[in-house]
Amino acid sequence: MVRKLEVVLFDLDDTLHDDTLAYQNAAEEVAREIEAEHGIDALALKRAYIAQAEGFWKRLTATTLSQRLEHIRATLWRSALTDVGLEDEALAQRSAANYVRFRRRHFTPFPGVVGLLKALRKRHLKLGIVTNGFSETHREKIALLQLGDYFDALFIADEVGMVKPDPLLFAHACSRLESSPSASAMVGDRYDRDIRGALQAGLFTVWIDRHDAGVPEGAPPPHRTVASIGAVQAALGL
Repeated sequence: MVRKLEVVLFDLDDTLHDDTLAYQNAAEEVAREIEAEHGIDALALKRAYIAQAEGFWKRLTATTLSQRLEHIRATLWRSALTDVGLEDEALAQRSAANYVRFRRRHFTPFPGVVGLLKALRKRHLKLGIVTNGFSETHREKIALLQLGDYFDALFIADEVGMVKPDPLLFAHACSRLESSPSASAMVGDRYDRDIRGALQAGLFTVWIDRHDAGVPEGAPPPHRTVASIGAVQAALGL
């Protein structure tokens, strides 16, 4: 039985919109420009950047949050360029700036997201976003996705000084929304970041296992597992 809910928290990237598509397409656009200028293999550079970026986000901790994302992205592009034989600081800086500009073109909510948020609001639930992103880009991203008006609060890692899966972050979000974990749910696409910490904090959990990865061996299962955002409302029992 689904508990009576007062609050629903959502992850942002790859839960409410296809961030993987956005950042991979932007990385390829940057790489194609550099291929035309320098004759390198664009797909090799794209792969190198994706590896650098995914490694950074996987290792993200609260101590990382004081760095400016602009500097971080330039560092990631510098390393990726080095991997394909280019040592050019100005090119790394330009690549980081172009990457941000190109990625904006691909921001769009998943089908069904707006309808789900409207339905939850009609039921007088409080809604929040809990994301490991950085304020300097994620507030703009939420605005470009035109989702901000549906949420009562945004909990962005560098603003709150905590990183998922820290259970204290989920508890903090519930408290800020004047509820408790026992009356709250967390919806996200990453088991380790979104589900594990929310379970530890005592929230009801809905895992969007979009790639059919399955629960890690020995890990506690989420309360509900769905394949897409379209199945979330039913999984919440609403």
